[in-house]
Amino acid sequence: MRAILLILIVGIVALIIAFASGFLHLNQTREARVPSVAVANNGVVAKGGQAPTFEVETGSVAVGTQQKQVTLPKVQVPLPSLKVNRPGAPANQAATNNAQ
Repeated sequence: MRAILLILIVGIVALIIAFASGFLHLNQTREARVPSVAVANNGVVAKGGQAPTFEVETGSVAVGTQQKQVTLPKVQVPLPSLKVNRPGAPANQAATNNAQ
């Protein structure tokens, strides 16, 4: 229930911001009319009402790309070294065998 209430509050705040910033503009073009209801001897008679209509104008958002020159910092990373010693070989000889 709290999540639904939070979503509703965020939606209302977003609408207020849209109206205040001029991004959303509403004009009512036709007024609403309630249905007319009359009680007669043979029952209830109702004639339909009219729903309101609105004209909505919204702003637009343009999304695109641009070519920009960006300078990047130089990063130096030390690379690990790997020495493999063969079984039974001294450490000096293994290094010379790896170089060949």
